Amino acid sequence: MRAMDAKQESVEHRQERIRIETERHRIEGALTLPRDGYRSRVSDLLNASEREFITLTEVTVAPLEGGPVELHPYLSLARRHIVFAVAAPEQA
Repeated sequence: MRAMDAKQESVEHRQERIRIETERHRIEGALTLPRDGYRSRVSDLLNASEREFITLTEVTVAPLEGGPVELHPYLSLARRHIVFAVAAPEQA
């Protein structure tokens, strides 16, 4: 990506860290949202009926019943598996 394209991308979008729980996993990652306007809130994305999957980056996946935590650069999650989603604390 060219430097100008990357700068334009950062002006139009923002990253928001969220924590999602499914029936079996706790998933935390960065969600890319528009900076302003249409679909700029997490709830807008989660409630978009035309979207079956959401994409997260810089993801950790932890089984709720214990076990090793997995790290992934990218994850697509079917919305129908989401039990709840909250804002995640910023990484240090």
